[in-house]
Amino acid sequence: MGWFDRLRQGLSRSREQLNELAGPLGVDLKEVVSGSSSASLEELQDALLLADVGQIAASEILEDLKASGSRDLRQALSEALTLQLEPDARRAQLRRLGFTPDARRAAVVPRGAVIMVVGVNGVGKTTTVAKLGAYYRAQGRSVLFAAGDTFRAAATEQLAIWGDRLGIPVTRGAAGSDPAAVAFDAATARRVRGLDLLLVDTAGRLHTKHNLMEELRKVVRVIDKADPGEPAEIWLVLDASTGQNGLLQAQAFHQAVKLSGVVVTKLDGTARGGILVQVVRELGLPIKFIGVGESQDDLQPFDAREFVAALLD
Repeated sequence: MGWFDRLRQGLSRSREQLNELAGPLGVDLKEVVSGSSSASLEELQDALLLADVGQIAASEILEDLKASGSRDLRQALSEALTLQLEPDARRAQLRRLGFTPDARRAAVVPRGAVIMVVGVNGVGKTTTVAKLGAYYRAQGRSVLFAAGDTFRAAATEQLAIWGDRLGIPVTRGAAGSDPAAVAFDAATARRVRGLDLLLVDTAGRLHTKHNLMEELRKVVRVIDKADPGEPAEIWLVLDASTGQNGLLQAQAFHQAVKLSGVVVTKLDGTARGGILVQVVRELGLPIKFIGVGESQDDLQPFDAREFVAALLD
């Protein structure tokens, strides 16, 4: 099964809800707006809300549909949804220029960058770090891992195993050692060795624990001390199946360390795909990668058009 098919399968729940409540999407949009179709805008709005799109975005999507020059509901809904998956400034720009989003630009990071990966317990940060390493290694980048989750011994060993498998070196410390020290050593090593990319794993933490979030800020500070201006990117790993609670996590982490992007994992059949819209709308952050399974190639750069096609197809 190819990537798109796996993504489409993962979004099956939301897609079924849209089709069940909104009726067949391949209908005349003008008839829907005028009320002469079996499908209605109110039912479509209900379906969007059940998919976790959110009230503000759902209302704006309906306004876009009413203003659309298209006669095809599916096409108009596809463009409106894709637009909602762009951060605020980018969305405004696209409205002015006409709807032409770039595909898969989310994965582009500068050479010599540090990407710090954060999130709560159980979302798959260590595996995500490994998959990101595999992706960028395949792009010809020289990569270094930092095993910064020193409180969970299995995480250090897990990343070391991934490093051996992928041919990526790993900077690690003893179990229970200071994660900031590991990050400092790794950032120094990346700069001295001239490697293209450092991926820093971090310990999972409850977003409501102040002292743990302070520790995260410390890791950011020591990386900047070892390699001024870094980390260039701080990405939150978010489990799609957590829904609204995931949005609260994102808000707390963003307030603590100023996130630059989100990686959404576990987009399987239980997830409501619309939560991605809320993350983008509420935080103004881009979705960087999405994952639909456990294998190495199940994490791919986010492409809004591809995502919406899988949701509506």
